[in-house]
Amino acid sequence: MGNRLGLAFMRLLSVLPLSWVRAIGWVLGTLLHWVVLRRRRIARINWALCFPEQSEGERNRAIRRHFIVFAQAWLDRGWLWEGAPEVVRKRLKLRGDLRVLEGDSPTVLFAPHFVGMDAGWTALTAHLERRFCGIYAEQLNADVDRWMAQGRQRFGEPHIVARRQGLKPLIAALRAGEPLYLLPDMDHGARDSVFVPFFGVQTATLGSLSRFARLSGASVVPVVSRMTAEGYEVTVHPAWEGFPTKDVQADTAVMNQQLEAMIRGMPEQYYWVHKRFKTRPPGEPSPYA
Repeated sequence: MGNRLGLAFMRLLSVLPLSWVRAIGWVLGTLLHWVVLRRRRIARINWALCFPEQSEGERNRAIRRHFIVFAQAWLDRGWLWEGAPEVVRKRLKLRGDLRVLEGDSPTVLFAPHFVGMDAGWTALTAHLERRFCGIYAEQLNADVDRWMAQGRQRFGEPHIVARRQGLKPLIAALRAGEPLYLLPDMDHGARDSVFVPFFGVQTATLGSLSRFARLSGASVVPVVSRMTAEGYEVTVHPAWEGFPTKDVQADTAVMNQQLEAMIRGMPEQYYWVHKRFKTRPPGEPSPYA
């Protein structure tokens, strides 16, 4: 019952002015900042490791702003997945080097975990004719799972692959000319990860961006989504030159270097509530202990 009420609330948000949705998100984010103590602590530890030059006061203010944009982005899914198509397209500005997405050559889209990551996917599928491929993590609740899956497939007939299906359908989709929307910048444990610097800290990072690009002969194109007062600005950057190489660790280090520059442009909009540094090199304690 609770999940169904929550979905009804999200559908209600889809018809409200954006300023109202963002105001509700401001209230919710402020409340979560005070109530969800564990996630607030994780975010503060992450921020301190990445921006050690900042004072405690600066760090706390930044994390409070992060909780607000995080909540606003979550509520924005109401209009992203339920709003009138013309309203959605108007609020999503797609810009940058769109020519790199023309044709059918294999392409991996490097889409970091900014709060607007779902807006980025929707902008691509709503504005471009090309069929895209995305990885989907199934939800425990059937109603929520159905709503999220349908929302991510409402434009452009995209190809959604469940994470449990493994690599083969993703490689096949890439070789068939479907750009893969990939979010590899999380700590999923030591398996399939390499330790490379992230803001100067050795960090377990998935090497999937390099591996997918090499196995499929794909180019890597960064897609960065920024929340704005009018909706979202989704920028398609030029393809990386000389990427991938035969060295997964070196490629993943390059990925993190590029990601750092993106984060510095809008630090509060990155996903700080995840334990980004939980997997440590042998003998090194967790910063969250």
